[in-house]
Amino acid sequence: MVSFRKEKVNKMSQASPMPLVKNKEEKRKRIPLLFFVCLSTFCLLLSSCERRARGGELPDAPKEEQRLILYTSHKEELWKPIVKEFEERTGIWVEVVSGGTNLLLEDIAEKKGEVDADLFFGGGVESLNAFSDYFIPYEAQGMEKVDSQFRSMDGVWTPFSALPVVLIYNDKLLVPEELASWEDLLNPKFKGKIALANPSHSASAFTGLLSFMEAARGKSPFTGDGAEESEILHQIAKQLEGKEYEDSGEVPEAVADGSKLVGITLEETALKYIAKGKNIGIVYPKEGTSVVPDAGAILKGAKHLENAQKFLDFSISEECQEILHKRFHRRSVLKSMAGEGQPSLLDIKQLHYDISKVSEERSGILTDWSFYMGLIEEGEES
Repeated sequence: MVSFRKEKVNKMSQASPMPLVKNKEEKRKRIPLLFFVCLSTFCLLLSSCERRARGGELPDAPKEEQRLILYTSHKEELWKPIVKEFEERTGIWVEVVSGGTNLLLEDIAEKKGEVDADLFFGGGVESLNAFSDYFIPYEAQGMEKVDSQFRSMDGVWTPFSALPVVLIYNDKLLVPEELASWEDLLNPKFKGKIALANPSHSASAFTGLLSFMEAARGKSPFTGDGAEESEILHQIAKQLEGKEYEDSGEVPEAVADGSKLVGITLEETALKYIAKGKNIGIVYPKEGTSVVPDAGAILKGAKHLENAQKFLDFSISEECQEILHKRFHRRSVLKSMAGEGQPSLLDIKQLHYDISKVSEERSGILTDWSFYMGLIEEGEES
């Protein structure tokens, strides 16, 4: 059973101060009592995660019509301000369960959709498509403002942000000329020096792996006809020497500290580390790359359906998309913001990337990938 972190965004009122003590003797007598009261108050506050302060009071848990429970694969630094803004605008109480995209989706599938959640928020849309049986379609308000390339054909998910896959390198150990393309990753000097997260756990790593495959294949579109894909996967697994990271956040760390020379990650992750002054350079591969959106999707049987719909409406609003662009190095899915950023989304060369086809073949690709990675670990030579 997978365990996830569960959090609530809430505010607790402070406990009332103790009465003033008139003399030292009384003060000494009350010290144990004061300690006991403080400890009891702390425990009470700790256990009151079903309550929050509104208007200076600490009421009971909100009514059902004021609640929303969401699963998210976003990092707390991203989901928390988005959720807080949504709560302040709507008065809806949001409970958040966080974890890796694929682990959360597999938990939903294992329980046949019988989970205590209303909405899945985050993760590449190939992964959401692959688990579409557990979601219900919804066309969010404002969808006409979203770039058509980021829309769901059947409305099963609502795009949140556009996520270019990029290559990164340690700029203290390599010069920019040494890494310009996906093909460069197949250079023998990078064997065992490439950082990639486990695509079975990370949706961004899965998108990165498929982008690598598409570029290695050349100009022909993804067909999923087995032999060619398996050979490419085998070649990439050998180049990684059967080693991958459990979490996508470990990829830029490994490149920055020199454990690996190059890595495959999302643009926003790379830009975040560059902004921190880490030893990372960024490359938009000359063959092109994928720009796949992450998204939100409403779970079948959602108990708070209207609130889930309101959240998706908010997620593509201009206000929310501005927060993404200005605070989190993410690309907006709105047509009006496509020209923003350096380079602009309009100037990034894109690979052919058939989201529907990739989603259909996802399970087989991951099975083959696990096999080849295991094969390398067991000692297969070049």
